[in-house]
Amino acid sequence: MELVSASLLLLLCLCCILLASAWQSRGQRGQLPPGPTPLPVLGNFLQLDRANVIHTLVKLYNSFPGILKKIPGPHHMGSKYAKQIISFISERIKMQQATLDLNAPQNFIDCFLVKMEQEKQNPATEFSQENLVMATFNLFFAGTETVSTTLRYGFLLLLKHPRVQEKIHREIDAVIGRDRAPTAEDRGRMPYTDATLHEIQRFSDILPMSLPHTVTRDTRFRGYLIPQGTYVCPLLSTVHFDPEEHQSPEAFAPERFLSENGSFKKQNAFLPFSAGKRVCLGEGLARMELFLFFTTVLQRFALSSPVDPQRLSLVPDVSNFGKVPPRYQLCLRQR
Repeated sequence: MELVSASLLLLLCLCCILLASAWQSRGQRGQLPPGPTPLPVLGNFLQLDRANVIHTLVKLYNSFPGILKKIPGPHHMGSKYAKQIISFISERIKMQQATLDLNAPQNFIDCFLVKMEQEKQNPATEFSQENLVMATFNLFFAGTETVSTTLRYGFLLLLKHPRVQEKIHREIDAVIGRDRAPTAEDRGRMPYTDATLHEIQRFSDILPMSLPHTVTRDTRFRGYLIPQGTYVCPLLSTVHFDPEEHQSPEAFAPERFLSENGSFKKQNAFLPFSAGKRVCLGEGLARMELFLFFTTVLQRFALSSPVDPQRLSLVPDVSNFGKVPPRYQLCLRQR
C-alpha cells in the first residue's frame, strides 16, 4: 500500500513539474493564437470531424505507415490506386523512351527525358527517372480532379442560373461561331465567359485551404506568437467570401468580374490557385483547360435540368479539405 501511495505521489509531482514548465515556457514566449486546447497524448484527436475520418486516416497513414499497414480499413485503398497509376505511368515512360527523338519531343515526358539525357553526367541533377514518374503523377492527379470538379460545379451553376448560360451562348456565337473549335486566344475577346469562369471558381471554392507552410522561426503576428515549426494553412475561403471584398458573396454573380463598360475586371480577392511562392504551378494550364472545355461544351450544347432549377441544391456532398458538388442530372440538347 505504501508503494502504491509513493508511486501516485511521484506521478503527481511529475505532472505538476511538467505543467509548471509548460506554463512558464508559454509565459516567456508570449501568447499563442486562439484555438482548441490539446489534451496530453491525445492532442486534438477528439475534436476532429468524425464525418470525415478517412482524411484523418490518410494523415495518420503518412505519419505512421508501418503501424497502419497492419490495421484493416479504407486507408489502404488510396495507396493501392496510387500504385496502379504509378505503374501505368512507368510503363508509358518506357514506351516513350523506346521511340524518343531528342530533336523533336512531343509532350512533357519527352521533354523530361531529353533533359535527363542532357544531364546524365551531372550527379546532382534533379532530372531522374524517379522524379519523372512523380512529376507526371502530380500533373495527372492535380490537373484531373480539380478541373473536372470545377466544371461539374460550373454546369450545375448554369442549370441554376439559365440566364447566365444564355449570355454565354450569345457571346460564343458572336466571337467563335459554330464552324470552328474554341482556342485559348478567344478568351481575351469573351469577357462575360471569362467572368463566369472566375465566378464559378470563387463561388465553388473547391479548395478552401491552400497547401501548408511551415514557420521557419518564432514569429509574432498581431500580438500572437507563432512558434518555429508550426504548420500554417492559408484559408482561401475567407478571401472568396469576404463581404468587405465581394458584395453579397453568397450570391453567384459573374458581373462582379466585369467593369461598367462590360470588359473583364480583375479582383484582388480571388485566390483559387493560392499566391506567393507556393502558388499552383499549373495555374496557366488549368485556366486554359477550363476555358476550352467549358466553351467547347456550351458551343455545341444547351444544358437543362429534368427538375425545376430552383430545386437544385448547391450544398457540396463533401466539404473539408476539398469540396465535391452534389450529384445532379443533366440534359444536353444539341444547338
